[in-house]
Amino acid sequence: MVGASSARADGFTLIETLVVVTVLGILMAAGLPAFGEFVRNQRVKNASFDLYSTLVQARSEAISRNDRVTVTPATGGWANGWSITDAGGTLIRRQDAMSNLTITGPGSITYYGSGRLSAAVTPLQISATGATVTTRCVSIDLSGRPVSKAAACS
Repeated sequence: MVGASSARADGFTLIETLVVVTVLGILMAAGLPAFGEFVRNQRVKNASFDLYSTLVQARSEAISRNDRVTVTPATGGWANGWSITDAGGTLIRRQDAMSNLTITGPGSITYYGSGRLSAAVTPLQISATGATVTTRCVSIDLSGRPVSKAAACS
């Protein structure tokens, strides 16, 4: 025979595979702490949006019913969830508990039929702890409009 062909195997060698797995492991170890912080930030943002939308809905219901509507935290505090009820005690909306968050705020928030608050209320503060503390504040002006900001309540 004029030329002997050598057998050639396609694919990766064991050493090449181990190098790739090692590099992926190092990248994952470097990225996981940042991902955990990202998840905490998203939890706080989602909770503040849920509170904001609840307050907007409660105000809207008070105006449309021309009656009092109350937002009340669940037993154990705002982090355990909350509900919207009308003056007759009819449940309008219920929110489930928020995991791994701390939410502080007033005992309840009551809107009159005009959409205004019955009294000035302390802001709701949502926070989560990790490498850094992530905090958002949902405040309500006397006209009843909620405002959400990415900072601690003052």
